[in-house]
Amino acid sequence: MIFDKLKPEVETIISNSNKSINKRLQDICKLLENHIEYYNWVGFYFRNEKKEELILGPYVGEPTDHTVIPFGKGICGQVAVSNKNFVVPDVSAQDNYIACSITVKAEIVIPIFVNGENIGQIDIDSNTPDPFTEADERFLEFVCKKVAGML
Repeated sequence: MIFDKLKPEVETIISNSNKSINKRLQDICKLLENHIEYYNWVGFYFRNEKKEELILGPYVGEPTDHTVIPFGKGICGQVAVSNKNFVVPDVSAQDNYIACSITVKAEIVIPIFVNGENIGQIDIDSNTPDPFTEADERFLEFVCKKVAGML
């Protein structure tokens, strides 16, 4: 399984303290986008400490206008409030979806917890309808746990 092969690579990126945190996050985005064919946009959003909003961090994929997302708005904003994984097999069926690109068909968002607090999330868009499985969720939870250990 591709996820098992990527886990050690994620750990290697995380453990490279010679690189900045942002550079390591960027490298994780590149790794996932390059090796999982249905991951078409991969990025991190982090909680703004002063406001109830998310700020876009490192990402790979098409540029996005959504650099700030209020809590509760869109899939990412809903995860900031619910503290739960959100898998969207068909974004067109979601009422509270912020469209980044007309090519996006599905999205998965997994929160990042540090000391029990939701401090951000990994967000992945796919141009493939309904591509995400429980294996994606478990793998991305692993990635988020490793990222949390670095923050």
